[in-house]
Amino acid sequence: MTNPTEILPGIIFFSYYSNMRKEKVAFMEDNTLILQVLGQFILETANHKISMEGGQMLLVRKNQLGEITKIPLNGEGYQTIVIRLKEDLLRKIALEEQIAVEQKYAGPANVLIPGNDFLHAFFQSLLPYVRHPEKKITTEVGMLKVKEAVYLLLDIMPGLREFLFDFSDPYKMDLEKFMVSNFHYNIPVDQFARLTGRSLAGFKRDFQKIFGLAPRQWLLERRLAEARHLIETKNKKPSAIYLDLGFESLSHFSHSFKKKFGKAPTEWVAQE
Repeated sequence: MTNPTEILPGIIFFSYYSNMRKEKVAFMEDNTLILQVLGQFILETANHKISMEGGQMLLVRKNQLGEITKIPLNGEGYQTIVIRLKEDLLRKIALEEQIAVEQKYAGPANVLIPGNDFLHAFFQSLLPYVRHPEKKITTEVGMLKVKEAVYLLLDIMPGLREFLFDFSDPYKMDLEKFMVSNFHYNIPVDQFARLTGRSLAGFKRDFQKIFGLAPRQWLLERRLAEARHLIETKNKKPSAIYLDLGFESLSHFSHSFKKKFGKAPTEWVAQE
């Protein structure tokens, strides 16, 4: 089975794994609803760690960076159903229901949803499309299913109105604190700008004032410094850390490391 399987392309996904996996989520641009069917799901961001197991549901706030750990349990594998609640659909619902959010959402970024028979039955209605992939769900039916999920969430937790229908831009946050905590994510500079509540030009200007370097240069320097620290003090192998530090390939990491420090990371290990 392909992982993940798209029930509705780009919107509804089913994932199955038999071995533990760790994935850096580079950019969650949509609110996301997750049902844990089997196994354990752990989401860790710079400020928050949350875990759930089979039968539990989680609503994840848009515009986050994080690391997801997927753990099969009891020999049953790992299974999730994931639904992206895209902003254009949420805006349409807000118009239809005359929902107006007057203030910015300030609650937790990730919310565990209480167990509910109706929401569980909703997720169960998606499983036949997983078991019978030849029976493609139409876009019209798929979007109706997503809409149903939103209405069920609002019925279960009316307080989620601000979570779901806050369409404002992110607050302009502490740039230095954010970058020091999240430099290891391999995302474009313009996405770092968006996550900190800035235009690209404003981000570059503020970045230069704080760090004295252009963003790309600082990111490379910071990642290489962290790599050297991990190799020297934690005895980490280069092949085990390059992805976690935001490098696209081991060869790119090795070339950059050698250019910066005069020796390849494998030679650095040998000399230490």
